[in-house]
This record gives sequence, C-alpha cells and structure tokens, in this order.
Amino acid sequence: MPHLTDADRIARAEAWIAQDPDAETREELAAIVARVRDGDAEASADLADRFDSRLAFGTAGLRGEIAAGPNRMNRVLVSQGAAGLAGFLLEQATDAAPPSVVVGYDGRRNSEAFARDVAEVMAGAGVRAILLPRLLPTPVLAFAVRHLDTSAGVMITASHNPPNDNGMKVYLGGADEGSQIVAPADAEIAAQIDRVAASTPVTELPRGAFETAGESVVDAYVAATAAIATAPAAQPRVVYTAMHGVGWETMRRVLEAAGFEAPELVAEQIEPDGRFPTVAFPNPEEPGAMDLSFAAAREAGADLVIANDPDADRLAVAIPDDAEPEGYRRLTGNEVGLLLGWQVAEQVAASQATAGGADASGSPGTLACSIVSSPGLEAVARAHGLDFRATLTGFKWISRAPGLAFGFEEALGYLVNPRTVRDKDGISAAIAFLSLAARLAAEGRTIADHLDAFALRFGRFDSTQVSIRVTDLSRIADVMARLRAEPPTEVGGIRVERIDDLAAGIDGYPPADVLRLVFEGGARVMVRPSGTEPKLKVYIDAAATEGSLEERRVAASDAVARLEAGMRALVA
Repeated sequence: MPHLTDADRIARAEAWIAQDPDAETREELAAIVARVRDGDAEASADLADRFDSRLAFGTAGLRGEIAAGPNRMNRVLVSQGAAGLAGFLLEQATDAAPPSVVVGYDGRRNSEAFARDVAEVMAGAGVRAILLPRLLPTPVLAFAVRHLDTSAGVMITASHNPPNDNGMKVYLGGADEGSQIVAPADAEIAAQIDRVAASTPVTELPRGAFETAGESVVDAYVAATAAIATAPAAQPRVVYTAMHGVGWETMRRVLEAAGFEAPELVAEQIEPDGRFPTVAFPNPEEPGAMDLSFAAAREAGADLVIANDPDADRLAVAIPDDAEPEGYRRLTGNEVGLLLGWQVAEQVAASQATAGGADASGSPGTLACSIVSSPGLEAVARAHGLDFRATLTGFKWISRAPGLAFGFEEALGYLVNPRTVRDKDGISAAIAFLSLAARLAAEGRTIADHLDAFALRFGRFDSTQVSIRVTDLSRIADVMARLRAEPPTEVGGIRVERIDDLAAGIDGYPPADVLRLVFEGGARVMVRPSGTEPKLKVYIDAAATEGSLEERRVAASDAVARLEAGMRALVA
C-alpha cells in the first residue's frame, strides 16, 4: 500500500465501518477513529497497523487476530476471502456443473459466524456450498472434501494460536485430492481476493442459500478412522485432553468403534471453549500446557497421555518417566513420528510381500517428512525397502509425496491414513499410536522400551528446537540476513561442513527462506521463520549409530546440547 496519512486512514476506516456486518468491530473501529481525531498517538499507530497493510493470503490461507481492519481477521476480510475463492473456483471450472465447497469450523471465537459468511458468499457467487453440521475437528473437514467430492474445502480455525486469533484454511479437491493449497493457487486466489476488496463493498456481495451436511459425513469419518486400528490385545490406561478444543466428541466415537476403552478425561479441558482458560497457549508443545494432563495421569496411574490441540489436527503423547518432576515426559514430535513411521513401514512391507510389488503409483510405498523433521525416518524407509521423501515444511507438501504411506512433521503433525485424509490428523494418529501401545502392552513392553528398540535398530536420533518469539518481525529478517552474510564455520565446537541456502531453490525444492547447516559427523541444523507465528525457529538433529544403547544416547544428546548452546548464542 502507498504511504498513508491519518486522514487517509480515517477515510479508509470509515469506508470499512460502512461495509462491516459485525456491530462489535464497527464500534471498536469507530472508537479508534475518534481517538485519532483527538490527536491520540497510540490510536494513530494502532490505525496504521490495521490499515497500512493487509493480512496476506498464502498457502496457510488467512490467520490473524480478530479485530477490525484489513490487517486483522473479521467478517469483512472473511467475506472478501470467500468471494475471492469463489472467483478462483469459477474460473477453474471445466464442466457444466457449478464448483462446490464444503465449509467447517471449530470452537474458536467467531468461527461459526465466519463459516456462515463463507458459505453464504460462495453460494451467492454461484458455488454449491455445504456447511458441516456443527463445530468439528479440522481432519473431518479435510476428510469431507474427498468424501463429498467437492472442488474445495474451507476450515475456520487458527489451530493452536492464541485465543483471540482465527483463520481460514483452504483445501482443493479434484487432482489435489483434498490437500491444502500450494503455489500457484495461493497467488491466484490472493489476486481474486484483492480484486474483490478493491471493487466491491462486502454489503454488495450477493449471498445465497447453502446446504447443511448430514451426520453421515461424520459417521463416515469415524468409520474410516476406526478402521486403521488393529483389535487391541490389551487396554492401556489412557488420559485424554482436548485442550479446550473440538476433538473429544469425535475421538470418543472413534475409540469406541475401534474397540478401545474410554480414557480418563481432563475434565477442565474437555469441552470446547475459545477462551482456553486453563492454558497460556492452547498448544501441547508449550511449557505448562499439559500440566493438568500430567496431574490426571498421576492420579489414574496412566500408561499414556493423549492430547489433541484445539482443532484436533495435532497429537501429543506423554509417557511415564520417573526422572521428570511431573512423573511424565511428553514425547517429541520426532519420537512419535518415528515410532508411527516404523509401524507403518512394517505394515506396508508385509502388505507388499503379500501383494508382490509396488502400488499403483509405481512406488513401493513412501515415508515422507518435512526437511526440519528427524532424518531417522529415512533410515526406517531404507531398512524396509521403501521410498523416502523430504519436503518443505507443511502438510501441503508432505501430503503430495508420490505413493505416500505415512507422513509427519516434528510439530506434532502426523498423516497415517492418506487414502482418506490428505492432511495431518490428530485423531487417526492417536488411534494408530494406541494400537501400537496396545500391541506392546500385550507383549509386556512399553513405549519407552520401543524407543530403545528403535535406537538399537536404526540409531539414536536426538533433536531439539529453539524458538525465538519476537514482537518486531524485522528482527527475524535481520538474523537470517546476518547468517547469510557471515556464515559460521563452527557451532558449539562442531565444524560446519556446508551451508545450504534454500532461498535459491536447491534440491528440487521451491525457493524457501530456510538455511541448512550440515556438520562434521552428520548433525544438522535448520533455521527458518515460522509460517504462522512471529517466531524464528531453529531445528537441531544429531544421530549416533555405533556402540551400546547408552553410548548412542550420550553421543547424540551431547551433540544436540552443544549445537543448541551454540545456536542460541548465534541467533541471540
């Protein structure tokens, strides 16, 4: 946008108020305008932040704080987004039937209102719009795109973001098989949104009648998800939390259909509540987020803690650990991903041996993970004669791996049933993990035992992450620029063998703002800005494949600790 004066911003704000269907955000913005007119410098800065730029639509769709203005999430922005997506679908349509969209929503603030806006605006534009029957997990929406054979899907969610955020996540059907959008579709949709925003007030966008999907869609998801389980030969004692999200009702039905006993519940977090009152951040990765789960697990003597994030597309698992103050340790996303990947690899290898060959894609089966996830998955694939694919971060890329049998990313995302859901799914992943735990329990073993068995067979793969949250995004750009201009020759006393800059689009990847540092001995560090939060993220991986279990554990953890200390000093 060009440089704006306070007078310009006030004019734009008044035009925004005139088209805003939400009384709350109209009043909010009117109050800010009044303060700007009175010479309030803080209000002037606030108005500039809202109107000097626009919340960008990209491969993650839209996501931001709920408030008035084009750089926030609100009903005006959502309606413009819906109209832009409708324009894209109509332009892409190749047959006489109108394009179609299925819309879902979670329990966050304004989610249902945003979902209805999307459905009404898209219906008014000539797209067949279907709204899911009630608030539901994101994986159900991803499933519905394929189950209902729609042209697209829209999920209103901000996943595990802070309470006052919301978002609009877009999937494509047809050849995209229900995966999230990637380039160039994101830019084409963004251009359509910008065209709508520049030409048509939201009050003039036609609205139409949408359909409401029946419960049969949810029934079909439950049946397809329960089908990935093996009949439990034992019943692990489980504590479950929905983290104030929408996962429990669907999870309960899947557990029952798969033959698992009902878990103990973290009652304070089981019902949807967009305020997320018991956690600072509704993300199982955040310190303290699972404290109530650990307390419930201690009381129940649980073998496992299972946690979904608020829209249930992520899974966290914790196991008993006497060395931890809470008595339980949350497994890293890499640990869960490697165990699930190993389980899938065994299943695929056994299936291929019976069927005698590759699948229809010509692949013997592919294990895939993001480039910042553990390289241990490649070792699993190699040992089982399967293909391996490392992708850019995000399930929009992982889900597109040819011949995909399993995919994961270290940020607690797992895709275990690619035939039905082409996105991370915390419910199906939980069922797959519980099947593993039940099999081990029947054999007299635990998840901790299985992690040791993994280390002895494939190597000990340790990892950690450094996340630096910022208020000024320029700080992230400065750090990335400094690392490129002054590349380190060693970190934590370990020599850097090479630095790969993925901004150049190397190794067949699309250009990405990612630096990969490869060290003597094989350790690796990845540095990138977060795609959804104001964070710089540093991912550290090291492996040890020689010696006893204890020797491998010490060697890998020592390398990770040295690299973590060195990277913290480097990016400070």
